[in-house]
Amino acid sequence: MYFEIDGANINYALDGPEHAPLVVHWNGANCALGMWDEAIPRINGHFRSLRFDARGIGSSSPAPNPDTDYTFERYVADVNAIVDSLGVEKYHLWSMAWGSRAAIAHISQCPGRILSAAIYDANLEAADVQAQRDGHKEAVRRQLVAGIDRFPSPPGTSANDYPDQTPFATAAAGKFDYSNALEKITMPVIFATGDCDPNLPYTRKLVNAVTHAKFVEMENVGHGSVIQRPDLTSEIFLDFHRSLGTVS
Repeated sequence: MYFEIDGANINYALDGPEHAPLVVHWNGANCALGMWDEAIPRINGHFRSLRFDARGIGSSSPAPNPDTDYTFERYVADVNAIVDSLGVEKYHLWSMAWGSRAAIAHISQCPGRILSAAIYDANLEAADVQAQRDGHKEAVRRQLVAGIDRFPSPPGTSANDYPDQTPFATAAAGKFDYSNALEKITMPVIFATGDCDPNLPYTRKLVNAVTHAKFVEMENVGHGSVIQRPDLTSEIFLDFHRSLGTVS
């Protein structure tokens, strides 16, 4: 489905019961909304999921004005417009990796609308892409030793209609001022990062800064946790919401 707003067509998908609590998903860098294909069925008996591609990523059209429209502020305005069209005021967040940078920015833009946040693979500092790849390989090795079934990446994970725009679209993370963002996280929040993910020490810094946050260190999991272990990441998400009373 597409939502037209301010010169752009935003690709989005809705899953789950119409009147269930709404959760908005933020994708990882260079990932389209298909990255959630294995995770969504595991939660959609309890939630209505809204997935979307930010401008210039996946199947969403490029930004009409790259200088002003490839920003987290713009992406948050886009997704809130979609949420408004559903007649929903408050909702939950679930994010991964680059999307966790976006989710923290999202919370800071409209904290009163966010009921809770599940923030996976988080880091607000410079990413070490090679270390992420190495950690992923180590996680896969450990999973094989432990007899854990591998999950192939969903076919739509890397689908991108405008690959030349992706670097500009994802550069929004470097434009956002996070200096006062963490203090806006007053709603229930859980951080979850794998023990093979180089983002783990940075996630711990965020947990220390958000003193009421819950934290899960995922065993034998690397960067891109939702894609790598949709079973484990979904169960952590559901356990978090059981603790909140969102689901039983």
